[in-house]
Amino acid sequence: MEFEKPLPLQTPASQPYWEGLKNRKVCIQQCDDCATWIFYPRNHCTECLGNSLSWKEVSGEASLYSYTIARQPTAPHFADEIPQLLAIVELDQGVRMTSTLVGANPSDLRVGMRLRPHFDHMTDEVTLLRFAPLVANSE
Repeated sequence: MEFEKPLPLQTPASQPYWEGLKNRKVCIQQCDDCATWIFYPRNHCTECLGNSLSWKEVSGEASLYSYTIARQPTAPHFADEIPQLLAIVELDQGVRMTSTLVGANPSDLRVGMRLRPHFDHMTDEVTLLRFAPLVANSE
């Protein structure tokens, strides 16, 4: 039996984030009053409670903050992703987000390792942000 994977629900507050991902861009909010970076998308600043937030494109480069290796499916929908590399990543702007890692060998995972964004096109409306190891240029 094959299961259709659940997809995130887009809200008016998160729409610019999802639109950016569709265009292979990582966009997060920044407070216009105190310059705090904000993730997850919301309508007010988590630091000063101001409601003047702007969407800014960032590189999407991050560090691995924490991870777990799920060797059994976390749900039947993810049976094709075993082992599933579940991660909390910290973007260079300081915000943390949950995601999954792709293109990584589980035995090579290390807290603090550098990551780059990986855009996983699921449907015409949804592109997921995953992360892959940032491979240093050997030149």
